[in-house]
Amino acid sequence: MVEILAMATVIAPVTAGVVEVVKQATQVNNRYLPAVATILGMGLGAAAYFLDAELGLRVWAGGISGLASVGLFELGKNTVDRE
Repeated sequence: MVEILAMATVIAPVTAGVVEVVKQATQVNNRYLPAVATILGMGLGAAAYFLDAELGLRVWAGGISGLASVGLFELGKNTVDRE
């Protein structure tokens, strides 16, 4: 479990950036962004061959990173909106 969370920590910033690019380039409904982020994170996790782990663990870490990247973005957005 610790390995998955460590890998998710590495993949999350990249996932957040890719999701932001997708959001700017397409007209994705904000309602579907968590699903898009999870799928993109899983793809990025599978492609992260430099991480020394099995494919299944990388995919799980990617999914977690996708969900974490959406939460991180929303946290930052809500903090800025309140100020």
